[in-house]
Parts: sequence; C-alpha cells; structure tokens
Amino acid sequence: MKLSHIGIAVPNLDEAIRIFSHLSGEEPEVITEIKDQKVRAAMFPLEGGGAIELLMPTDRSSPINGFLDKKGQGLHHLAFRVQNLERTLGELKEKGYRLIDETPRIGASGRKIAFVHPKSMSGVLVELEEEAG
Repeated sequence: MKLSHIGIAVPNLDEAIRIFSHLSGEEPEVITEIKDQKVRAAMFPLEGGGAIELLMPTDRSSPINGFLDKKGQGLHHLAFRVQNLERTLGELKEKGYRLIDETPRIGASGRKIAFVHPKSMSGVLVELEEEAG
C-alpha cells in the first residue's frame, strides 16, 4: 500500500495555502477546481512521496462543506494508490466493505479515484487512487 496523499478540509483555501507554504517553504504544486465534487484543492508534495491535499468547498452542497459543518476543519481522508482500481473495488465489495463509489471518477490528480465509507475503515474515509500507467 502506497500513500498518495492526506486530505485536509479547510474553510479558506488561501489562508491554508499561506500556512502550509510557510511550513514547507514551498508553494503548492497544483491548485485546481474539481467541479463535480464542488471543491478547490491545493496539493503540497511531501519529500519521500505522498502529498498534503487542502480541500475547500466551492458550494454549500459540496461534501466538504458538509464535513466542515459537522466536524470542522481538519483531517478529511487518507488516500492510497492501487494498481487496478476497478479490481480493488470489486474485491472490497465482495468482502463486504461499504463503498461510496462503486464506479471510479476523476480526482484532483487527474487519476481515477473512488472512496470507501468510513464505517468500513475504522472511522476513516479512505480514497483509492489508481497509479499512473
């Protein structure tokens, strides 16, 4: 299992970027909007692999907005890279894991992603991301 990134929900992306830029000494590698998820994201790569992904809702109906309303800012999800996302989702479903996404969609990285429900993952929202070619 390879860590892809750690997702952090924030109410103000510019402020969070400022804080993480001071901490890392770097600007985010990517700032993007994922329209279907109603979120803006900034990605800070970590030395040795993985990244910190800051997530801010762009609309009241965004899942990130619901998370912020319910839990406040902070850790939103852990993302792991897998070789074959469709096969992994099928295996998890067969074993009884609760999937949020049974069909992959495109994430902030431009790669196929899918989420596994926190109730099946010891209370942690888990994102699976297909490794590039």
